[in-house]
Amino acid sequence: MPDYHLAEAEKKFAQLIWEHEPLPSRRLVELAAQELGWKSTTTYTVLRRLCDRGLFQNEKSQVTSLVSREEFRRQQSRSFVQEAFGGSLPGFLTAFMGGRKLTQAQAEELRDLIDHYEEE
Repeated sequence: MPDYHLAEAEKKFAQLIWEHEPLPSRRLVELAAQELGWKSTTTYTVLRRLCDRGLFQNEKSQVTSLVSREEFRRQQSRSFVQEAFGGSLPGFLTAFMGGRKLTQAQAEELRDLIDHYEEE
C-alpha cells in the first residue's frame, strides 16, 4: 500500500467521504461547504488530488473510496511507528504506556492479540 501523507484539511475531507460514501459529487460539494467552509472549486481540486493518489474515485459523478478508513488508519499507524520508533512495536508501547499500569482485561486482550499474530 502506498504511503498516504495527508494534510490536516485533506484528512477532514477524507473523513467526510468515508462517513457518507457512496455519494454524488454534488452532495460532497454541499457537505464540504457546510462542514469545511469550502467552495466547490476547492472541493473538486482536493477530490481530484486524492483520486490521483489512489484513495478515492469519482466515476460518473459518484464518489467512493478505493482505500477504506480502516486500511488508511492501519497504514498511518505503521508509518508512525516506523518513523518515530524505528519500527519497534515494543518501543512504541513503552512510550505509549508512560509508566501507567494495564488493567487485567487490557493485559488479557493484549495477550490474545499477541497469540493471534505471533509467528509459528
